[in-house]
Amino acid sequence: MPLVIYNTLTRKKEDFSPISSTRVTMYVCGPTVYNRVHIGNARPAVIFDVLFRVLQTLYPRVDYARNITDIDDKIIKASRELNQDISVITERYSRLYVQDMDSLNNLKPTFSPRATDHISEILDIITDLFNSGFAYFSEGHVLFSVAADSNYGKLSQRLSSELMAGARINVASYKQNPGDFVLWKPSGPADPGWPSRWGRGRPGWHIECSAMVKKHLGETIDIHGGGQDLLFPHHENESAQSRCIHNGRPLSNFWMHNGFVNLDGEKMSKSLGNFRLVGDLLKKYPGEVLRYAILTAHYRFEQNFGFSVLDAAKNSLNSLYGYLRAAENIKISHSDELSSCRGVDALLDDLNTPLALSELHRIAKEMHTSNGTKKQRLKTQLVNLARLMGLLQQQPEAWFKNEAGNQLITNDQIEDAIIARKEAKLAGDYAAADVIRKRLEKSGVVLEDSRKDTTWRRR
Repeated sequence: MPLVIYNTLTRKKEDFSPISSTRVTMYVCGPTVYNRVHIGNARPAVIFDVLFRVLQTLYPRVDYARNITDIDDKIIKASRELNQDISVITERYSRLYVQDMDSLNNLKPTFSPRATDHISEILDIITDLFNSGFAYFSEGHVLFSVAADSNYGKLSQRLSSELMAGARINVASYKQNPGDFVLWKPSGPADPGWPSRWGRGRPGWHIECSAMVKKHLGETIDIHGGGQDLLFPHHENESAQSRCIHNGRPLSNFWMHNGFVNLDGEKMSKSLGNFRLVGDLLKKYPGEVLRYAILTAHYRFEQNFGFSVLDAAKNSLNSLYGYLRAAENIKISHSDELSSCRGVDALLDDLNTPLALSELHRIAKEMHTSNGTKKQRLKTQLVNLARLMGLLQQQPEAWFKNEAGNQLITNDQIEDAIIARKEAKLAGDYAAADVIRKRLEKSGVVLEDSRKDTTWRRR
């Protein structure tokens, strides 16, 4: 069965056919790093990690980029409120984001580009748009002219009349058209900025992704993904500006969008104040529980999230690890053949992870009542299918030790915690530093302070 993907551009399922048979390119929008990420931010990371795993089994090379936006008005606002340099904020929350995503068993993307490392590429694209008549300069801003692009709105399927009707009443004075969007904006003396032909300034949000896609993956890529909330205006604007500098060639052949995450029936967002931070949830549940919970809903649909969902995911993993523990003396055959994974058809059918999870449980139950070569074959299928979903990656005894309250913690997580503790002490926040020490002690890690540094050992 071929890989089938629902393409947002065409609003239908299509057989996936990459530009090259030897290399697949995929770009997924990552976070704006001004705060800890919530479970809604984690959903696309987990979903597209599963797709990354499936693609790696089908093709010899998969280049996957997941960016970090480290220049944005929200970051500047946080910098002012905290009276901290922007670089301190972006480094802290970038590191915590990567740590949180690692805890959810996500593979490292091929590229993790940051917007501020691509200013020259951003300015090159803006210059091309300006010189070709797709952008204009007004009151210190460079803006994309929606009217100059006859295909604008096709990705989100919004007509020009709808775009105008949905525009804000108070349109910025520097805009020729309410739908025009900023490519470059002026920076004040205290704000971060870079020199350009239009004056010292900084990039708009949408142009950053176009530049990072082009540099790391090419003019046209196979798959562009992200949350449903990014379809308009972010992805529409990305698509428009990239298409206009590439003589009409598309930015991406396939567009994929995951649904919203709701908390107790209401859309979850930082602006509404109703969200669950991944870091907070990881204090109560292993990362694999969060991952399993995310995969219980089909990615294209909304997901209702709550502690009951997490508790159910935890019980399901207890069951699966229990079956594996009962069969731990059975060796598996290390086959990477996708065809050898029973239940993989569900993943090839537009990442139907709920169906794939149910197949995991069917295989596990059948394995439990089987013997000999059949038991070995079923265990191999169970492990291989789970690997494609990023599940059941640890030994059963390690899982149940974790369940008993002895939290397993990696060396990198320990080092990150020591750095965070040092920063807290330097800021005079000794209470926070003590909390970090006690958390490490609870995880079986003992800190030993000296005049020079802090070392650690496991109990």
